Amino acid sequence: MGRMREHPRYNVISMRISDEERDMLQEIMETTEKSMSDIMREAMELFKSKWTNPQVENKAA
Repeated sequence: MGRMREHPRYNVISMRISDEERDMLQEIMETTEKSMSDIMREAMELFKSKWTNPQVENKAA
């Protein structure tokens, strides 16, 4: 029997990516020594923080 986890992950998401995107992801994995899942989780957090805290780029003077 497997070990009990505090926050188990039951959901699986798949997506199609291009060869170039796969190469980029592979390079990130090798550079950071992180798994694909960890990189995607981190990317979701970065997107969420950008989406929930948008920067105003063109402020009126």
